[in-house]
Amino acid sequence: MVTTSSASPSDLSTSPPAVHCRPVASPGELEAHLRIRERVFVAEQGIFAVTDLDDRDADPATVHVLGFCDGEAAGTVRIFSLDGEGTWVGDRLAVLPAHRSRRLAEPLVRFAVRTAGEHGGRLMRAHVQVANVGFFSRLGWAALGGPADYLGRPHQDMVIELSSGV
Repeated sequence: MVTTSSASPSDLSTSPPAVHCRPVASPGELEAHLRIRERVFVAEQGIFAVTDLDDRDADPATVHVLGFCDGEAAGTVRIFSLDGEGTWVGDRLAVLPAHRSRRLAEPLVRFAVRTAGEHGGRLMRAHVQVANVGFFSRLGWAALGGPADYLGRPHQDMVIELSSGV
């Protein structure tokens, strides 16, 4: 991660990194998280006609994550336990177009993997758009089977082993 260069050395310990991720901390941040998903998955990609909201969003056990670029909410991912036996799902990874050059997707995925592991997860799964398989592979994910239709588009089922306390 990159730290801001305008802070003095004594301020660096308290200044947030220029790019960082954390779970949403307020209703307003959840609204920002959902707005980013709507802009990417509904308006930009057209994967969903009206909304990408589903029952997972109402589940208090779902972890909604925001990625920030210089303090501005710029990306999302959400994670949840699939089966109570250590399998987690990461989905709704989205970065606003204006921030994609900041490479926010990588810290979002790493944060999701680390957080699921810290919650006792053993394995994380994701349905990855085929164009993003190489990116996930570089981060240690492995493909399961071949591409299949998911939400009307080709996706690849991918997995990564988790470790606790990473």
